[in-house]
Amino acid sequence: MVVSHQKNMIDNKKMNIGINGKRLTVLGSTGSIGTQALEVAENLGCVVAALAAHSNVGLIEQQIRRFKPSLAVLFNEEAAADLRLRVKDINVKVLSGMEGLCEAAAADTDLVLNSVVGMIGLQPTLAAIEAGHNIALANKETLVAGGAIVMKAAEQQGVKIIPVDSEHSAIFQCLQGQPDKAVKKLILTASGGPFFGKTAVELENVTPREALRHPNWSMGSKITIDSATMMNKGLELIEAKWLFNVNPRNIDIVIHRESVVHSLVEFQDNSVLAQLGVPDMKIPIQYAVTYPSRFDCNVKQLDLTDWGKLTFYKPDYETFRSMDICRKAIEIGGLYPAAVNAANEAAVSLFLENRIGFMDIIRLAGEALELDLPEFSGDIRQILETDRAVRENTVAKAQQIKR
Repeated sequence: MVVSHQKNMIDNKKMNIGINGKRLTVLGSTGSIGTQALEVAENLGCVVAALAAHSNVGLIEQQIRRFKPSLAVLFNEEAAADLRLRVKDINVKVLSGMEGLCEAAAADTDLVLNSVVGMIGLQPTLAAIEAGHNIALANKETLVAGGAIVMKAAEQQGVKIIPVDSEHSAIFQCLQGQPDKAVKKLILTASGGPFFGKTAVELENVTPREALRHPNWSMGSKITIDSATMMNKGLELIEAKWLFNVNPRNIDIVIHRESVVHSLVEFQDNSVLAQLGVPDMKIPIQYAVTYPSRFDCNVKQLDLTDWGKLTFYKPDYETFRSMDICRKAIEIGGLYPAAVNAANEAAVSLFLENRIGFMDIIRLAGEALELDLPEFSGDIRQILETDRAVRENTVAKAQQIKR
């Protein structure tokens, strides 16, 4: 077995010749996806060109010393000032704010992996596209709020957008070699989060601590709460519409508790392809980095006999209205997806601060559909202004909620 393992390591190194030295920029490097992306990059022999995070000074300092990027960014200006002092012995340029984040996205690289959380990720994505960089996208909000702008810019620049989310990566993989007209339906799988089977009444008094206990995945707090409300699946539906140019009515959601089947594609002949694997984000991260090639990945192999059975259920759309809220938002189009996203982001923050209840997150997101929004002109400034105004509106509404 030792000899076999050594041979596999040697073979993998030979295969990696095409990827070894590939320059990778990681936005959101201190988060769950970012830290795993750096592990993948190290295993593949990639060069880390730039790193960016929000405010985790200690961790990004460790990453700088380990990966030696030429550029590092902390969005928080005070944290960036602290980082400059900490790494003054290293030849690395340290920037801050949105300007710094966009500079990192546009810096010389082969691939930009965008895993920042929230709307902050939209402008760096566009900066990377303008610079002609292919993008490994793990930032849902980029396409939820700015899908029309982003996809048009990518097409004009000839830039590839490769999904990193496990669900969209699964669909992306199933579609390889398939003509567009062959697709009948996309099927997104959802774990159901920690509250599968619960009623709306039972969820009224859920605490942040309870909502952060995801059964299968270890993720950041915002996406974990989105999973608990099922908002993440609604946002993924919007994202899938833009990534794969599919009518939202042809995107289904199914609850799959084991998170082994990551998503499926149904074709015109009613055959269905699925991508399976253990619930480990290193698989879709690595595929985005190495696409279209595949290399050995340092994750557990899938043995279906370990699972025994795989289960599938219809979603509870009555309790978890967030999925239909997102579906309606993308069907209306314009600025409404951005508005729902902004309301949700603000509400999640308020919930984590114990200022609103769990089900209030869904209520406040749904109320964004009732806003009288102007017609979308295609200008990113309009998206950013909508985002700002809706967040303020959501916080104001939250103050009226009795706890």
